[in-house]
Formats: sequence, structure tokens, C-alpha cells
Amino acid sequence: MGAAALTLDGLGVDFSGFKAVSNVSTVIEEGELRVLLGANGAGKTTLMDLVSGRTRATEGRVFLFEKDITNREEFVIARSGLGRKFQIPSVFKDLSVRRNLLVASCPSRGVFSNLRFGFPAASRNRVEEVLELIGLADDAQETAANLSHGQTQWLELGLLIVQNPKVLLLDEPTAGMTAAETQKTARIINALRGRHTLVVVEHDMAFVREIAERITVLHLGQIIAEGDIAHIENHPQVKEAYLGSGGIH
Repeated sequence: MGAAALTLDGLGVDFSGFKAVSNVSTVIEEGELRVLLGANGAGKTTLMDLVSGRTRATEGRVFLFEKDITNREEFVIARSGLGRKFQIPSVFKDLSVRRNLLVASCPSRGVFSNLRFGFPAASRNRVEEVLELIGLADDAQETAANLSHGQTQWLELGLLIVQNPKVLLLDEPTAGMTAAETQKTARIINALRGRHTLVVVEHDMAFVREIAERITVLHLGQIIAEGDIAHIENHPQVKEAYLGSGGIH
């Protein structure tokens, strides 16, 4: 086993008596692709909020490798090597696809100084790699405002990848996508496997089948099962809580 990239130790949050997430403990290894599965209201996004610093935990700890990041500011956690992609993409609409990636590749300097003074060769080379990876090399000069929904999602994923985070949290990356776009997203995520540690929040079961290595199932804010897809689809508690008797489709 490799090093632990992300360790959740009894993590939880109580909102005025309502435990949205309770006593969640799991270890995600460096380079692992973990799928976080659960019905709406299971606590998946809240758990990601706790990890990324968007919501303050009322119990437990979060470790990014050896560093305790529990309840640290979001920007501190991001600088420590954790990147997060939300369901609604956020890109620079007026810039080209390539320009978006160039700006994101130099997080230590201001956006306008980057645009004015140019970008280092290492950043430009990294951007070309990421353009290929996210399948937007042919659209590099296109203004981001003109992209399709799927392309915008891939660009935002690229904005995170180009910053080279150690751990990447993806919150329902296929939301609103066509079947073809979902397939392409699966290929992109599989290409990231091993380069980054990935935690993917998802409920599209066809997509989960394409990417899943290890799955953690949440129900009412607690982990009820963890394992590979065969273990999960045959788990009686998971069937009862979420999947139904038909298993994962």
C-alpha cells in the first residue's frame, strides 16, 4: 500500500442538532481513485465541504498526507495540494480555452500580471499537455463563453489539473452531460488515475462502472459500505438503502 493521501478520522458536522455527516472514517491511498456514492441527501457534498474547508467540522479530523487540515481556510487547504471541482463550472468566460489554462497554471501571480508579462515556458508546455488530456486541443483558441456544457466542464477540470493538486475532489463531474460526453469524461478521469489521488462524488451508475476502483457508500451521513463494485452491489444494506434489488446498472 502507498502513503495515505487523505485520511478522514471520525469526521462529522452537526447543524443545530441535525447530523448531516457523522463519524466518517476512511483512508484514501496516494494515486487511488475513490468513488463516493449515495442518494440525494446522503451527505456526499457536505463531506466534500468538510474536507475542502467550505464547512467547519464539529467532530473528527482531516489529514492531507501528514498535514492536519481540519477546519483550515479554503485557500490554505488548496495551497496544501487539494483541488476541488464543483457541479457548476467556473471559468473565465471572456478568455480563450488556452488563456484560461495559462492563467490557472500560474496561481502565485496575479491574473493581470500574467496576461501582461507573459507566461513561463514550463507553464505553456504544461498547458499543451492538459489541452490534449481534456480533449480541447482543437478548441484552444475558442472563447470559453462559446463552449458547450460538456466542454466547459472539461475546461474547469483542466483548470484544476494544470495546478497539479495532489488530491482532486470532483463533485458529480457528469451532471447535465450527454451519454457521449459522459463517456469522454470517464476516459479523462481514467487517464488521471495514478497521477493524482481522485475522489469522485457521483450517482450515475453507468459512469461509476467505467471508473470505479473502490467505492464508499454514504447513507444519512454515515458510511454503510466500502469496497469494489462487486462487493458494493451485493451488499444487503446498500441494496436496501440505495440501489434496489437490481444492483448497479
